[in-house]
Amino acid sequence: MSTLQRARCRLRAHPFALDAALAAGVLACMVAGSFVDPHGPHGVTWELSTPDPLSLVLMALGAAALVLRRRAPLAVLAFTGAASVVESVTGDPRVPVAMCVVVALYTVASTTDRPTTWRVGLLTMTVLTGTAMTAGPLPWYAQENLGLLAWTGIGATAGDAVRSRRAFVQAIRERAERAERTREEEARRRVAEERLRIARDLHDVVAHHIALVNVQAGVAAHVMDKRPDQAKEALAHVREASRSALGELRATVGLLRQSDDPEAPTEPAPGLDRLDELAGTFRSAGLRVLVAREDQSPALPAAVDLAAYRVIQEALTNVQKHAGSEAKAEVSVVRVGPHIEITVLDDGTGDGAGAAGGGRGEGGHGGGEGGHGLLGMRERVTALRGTLTTGPRYGGGFRVHAILPVEPRTSAAQDGP
Repeated sequence: MSTLQRARCRLRAHPFALDAALAAGVLACMVAGSFVDPHGPHGVTWELSTPDPLSLVLMALGAAALVLRRRAPLAVLAFTGAASVVESVTGDPRVPVAMCVVVALYTVASTTDRPTTWRVGLLTMTVLTGTAMTAGPLPWYAQENLGLLAWTGIGATAGDAVRSRRAFVQAIRERAERAERTREEEARRRVAEERLRIARDLHDVVAHHIALVNVQAGVAAHVMDKRPDQAKEALAHVREASRSALGELRATVGLLRQSDDPEAPTEPAPGLDRLDELAGTFRSAGLRVLVAREDQSPALPAAVDLAAYRVIQEALTNVQKHAGSEAKAEVSVVRVGPHIEITVLDDGTGDGAGAAGGGRGEGGHGGGEGGHGLLGMRERVTALRGTLTTGPRYGGGFRVHAILPVEPRTSAAQDGP
């Protein structure tokens, strides 16, 4: 910081001292100007004569009033204006007491609004100039009288310009602060959305694979003694499901790495192109799954593709966990106009298959109270401006129906990978 900048900081920290110094400077200028005689025999001359005592008193009082110009600008303007009027009527030779009025008028203009500046400025110029022209010792057309009009106008104009500049700078500063707050809020919102997305992915991966591991482990324990070959096959499925779970967990948690980390995962997020593979994992666990989809299905946006995959995965996981051992699931993926419709039906009669069971009710995921499966599906679909309908089927079973727009809004597509 330079010496000039440090001096400015000190003066801003002590405005009373600045006003006192300004008042002293104005007083010195007025006293020096009182020795100038503009009407000498040879033009403007310097004389050593002492000004009139009343003029000295008026100059001192006007300068002293400027110390309070920030606290009461209008009162200081009225006081200095009155002193200038008295000096205009009685002073001969005249002294420049009007300098105090110019400084006071500048202060009023720089601290109030423009309409107030216009009213106060016109009133001050009219009173001072009119008094000097009509009651002063000089002719009405004297240049000193016109000088009062010019100097008061300059003071008002300069103060208004300073006020306008301060307002402009303040508006820019507030706009910058508001933009900064908006960026911070947007960053927090994006972080929250990313955390929610990762939480949903973790839930889908864990719920799906743990359900498969649980089923296959139960099968292995049941047939271990009588049919060891079937038990080995079930344990192989357990091993494969656990390996797949670890891989997906590693990919999901790897999203938390820094973007410049060379070990960050580069595998694309799952989509409907892996639907047959997903159905195969459930078939290997003993669930009968029938998949029906369009052969020439167009490519979907990444966010829609991931959401569709996760909805089917969570729905089949619920069927596996709650529809019973003899249940059959049907998965349908159909493109209808600008939307893609996903339907997962089951005919299960096990505990939780219907709404009365509580296992797959609104907000649950098959784990009783406090689950997040259906809630996570609904959040995914809603984020893409889609709709999700879930509920028990007439005659038994459960139905999950999702409609996703193929071209979601930009703000919604941020939920994608």
